[in-house]
Amino acid sequence: MWRHIIPEPIARQPWRVILPLIALVLFGGSVLYTAAGGSLQPWALSHVVRFGVFLVMALVISLFPKDLFKVGAYPVYGLVVILLVLVDLIGGIGGGSQRWLNLGFMMLQPSELMKPVIVLVMARFYADLPPTMTTEFKALFPALGLLAVPALLVMIQPDLGTGLAISFGALVVIFLAGLPLRWFIAGGAVAVAAAPIAFFTLLHDYQQKRVFVFLDPEADPSGTGYHILQSKIAIGSGGMFGKGFGQGSQSMLGYLPEAHTDFVFATMAEQWGILGGLFVLAIFGHILRWGMNVARNAPDRFSQLLAAGMTCTVFFYIAINLMMVMGLAPVVGIPLPFVSHGGSSMMTNMICIGTLMAVDRWSKTGKRWAD
Repeated sequence: MWRHIIPEPIARQPWRVILPLIALVLFGGSVLYTAAGGSLQPWALSHVVRFGVFLVMALVISLFPKDLFKVGAYPVYGLVVILLVLVDLIGGIGGGSQRWLNLGFMMLQPSELMKPVIVLVMARFYADLPPTMTTEFKALFPALGLLAVPALLVMIQPDLGTGLAISFGALVVIFLAGLPLRWFIAGGAVAVAAAPIAFFTLLHDYQQKRVFVFLDPEADPSGTGYHILQSKIAIGSGGMFGKGFGQGSQSMLGYLPEAHTDFVFATMAEQWGILGGLFVLAIFGHILRWGMNVARNAPDRFSQLLAAGMTCTVFFYIAINLMMVMGLAPVVGIPLPFVSHGGSSMMTNMICIGTLMAVDRWSKTGKRWAD
């Protein structure tokens, strides 16, 4: 019945993911409203407006044909690498890291763009590689080269969290491409053996302190352990039903640092309790399930790897942020998708969503042709 009332261009949009995203963004906007002391400025209004802009961008991306994604993979990768080099040469410094390019009309963080782009270029590489060659080293070393260049450029900014996110997305595609499991086991063993050396020689002092704080935050409760301890207090004090809308003492009185970005989940949990947390997790679970279903139903190898990689990129954001605010991972500055305030994070995640919408459309188009 509704199909006869609603225009076809509107009806065919993937509302089963758009509507949950809208609900999550509006819920996040309400949390940001309270974090600002009951004001739409400076976070809540811009959060919702940015989502609206990037939702339009995602819908435009969803219209791109598969060939455009494949043809553009290497040129776009090269362009973002050039931007990363420019960041290291002339980029702006913020929060102790050199991550931004001033374009005049906006501040661009190219490392955020690399998160979906590395998935795209890896999917293109393995789609072109004959499956019979996946057990040869030529299936591994070129891909590691494609990963190493942007990962190293981001690490020296320094931005460990984004570097790990880029590496995670690339390694997921490499794994799903079917390379031998023994290579990953060997790589994991080498990483574990090299971790202590890398920790004391490559990480900056503040990054080392984050790891020590993660292991024992009570050792310096008023210094380096302050963020994690206040986050735990805020989450725990919310209980089952929370303290009520706008009633979170930790966030409202300024005890909780970064209450609108990295620790927005703690702000939400203090006001809405476990029920609010379950609501957020349920929507994330729905989005991730939809993304993996898109990958499972994708029409070819390129589409499958692309969709799975984009879904796992969003998952990385979610998992690391939630582990971070609960003290299960070091604080690395990863925001919570669609809830935290931040234009770069919103842009990255909506690029992933738009790409998943595109793959979903390719699958449905292929089925109609098959019928």
